[in-house]
Amino acid sequence: MRRIGVLNTLAAEDSWAQARHGAFLQGLQQAGWTIGRNVQIETRWAAGDPDRLRTFAAELVALGPDVIMTTGNAGAAPLLQATRTVPIVFVIVPDPVGAGLVNSLARPGGNATGFTSYEYGLSAKWLELLKEVALRITRAGVIRDPTLASGPAQFAAIQSMAPSLGMEVSPVNVRNVSEIDRAIADFARAANSGLVVIGSALVGAHRHLIIALAARHKLPAVYGEHSYVKEGGLISYGPDFVDQYRRAAGYVDRILKGEKPADLPVQAPTKYELVINLKTAKALGLMVPDSLLARADEVIE
Repeated sequence: MRRIGVLNTLAAEDSWAQARHGAFLQGLQQAGWTIGRNVQIETRWAAGDPDRLRTFAAELVALGPDVIMTTGNAGAAPLLQATRTVPIVFVIVPDPVGAGLVNSLARPGGNATGFTSYEYGLSAKWLELLKEVALRITRAGVIRDPTLASGPAQFAAIQSMAPSLGMEVSPVNVRNVSEIDRAIADFARAANSGLVVIGSALVGAHRHLIIALAARHKLPAVYGEHSYVKEGGLISYGPDFVDQYRRAAGYVDRILKGEKPADLPVQAPTKYELVINLKTAKALGLMVPDSLLARADEVIE
C-alpha cells in the first residue's frame, strides 16, 4: 500500500476543486492505482488560507507519504519549507525557478517537479485582450496577491504592454477576502477602467466575489483560466488546468515506480484557450469584435 498526500489550495466543496481532484484521481486509476487496494490518499483542503496551507503542509509531511501533489506557489512553498526529501509534484506554478522551487526546468535537481501555468509574456496578452474587447478602456487594475513570488515579474510584463495600448496600469493588491471588495470598489471610481485578474489561491477561492464585483461596477475583466468565464467572467486566455492535474497523476505514478523528481523535467502547457462570455459582454454594454470571436476556442452565449 503506497501513500499519496494532496495539498489542495481550494475548499473541498469548490466546483473547481472537485473537477481538478477528480481528474487527478482518474489519472491515477488509469495508471493502475486504486484507492484502498494499492494506494491510500490523504487530502487536505486549505480554502485559500495561507495559515491552513502551512499547517496542512507540515501535517502531510509528518504522515511520511511516498509523494505529495499540490497546487501553485501557495501549496509548493510551504511543502518545501517542511521537507527537502519527500517528493513533491506541483501544478499551476508560473515561475518555479524564480520562486526557488527547482534549479532549472530541464533538471529540477531537488525533491520537486511538476507543471508550469504560463510564461510571463502571456500576462501582457491579457492586457491586449482587455483593450480589444473593450476599446474604451484606458486604465487597468491588476488584481493580485502581493505575497506571491511571481507577482513583480508578472506585473512588469503587463506594464510593459501598457504604453503601446495607450493604457495606464496599476496594482490592486488583495491579501485576504476582506480587502477584495474595498480594493475593487476604490479602483472602479474612475471611468474607463477594467481588470486583469491574476490567479492565486486567494483569488481562486473567492472568484465568485471578484466576478460579481466586476459585474456590479461594470468593469470588463480578463482572466487566466476558462473556468472564470464559464462562471460569469467576461474573457479568458490560458491553459486547461484540469488537464494539468491529470498529467500530474502521471508524474506521481512515475515517482511511485522509482523515478526521482530531480530527473523529471518541469513541463509547460502545450495549448492555450481563448473563451468569451457574450452574455456578460452584453450586460457590460460591449460589442465583441468579430475578429476576436473568430479566434475564440469557445463562445458562451
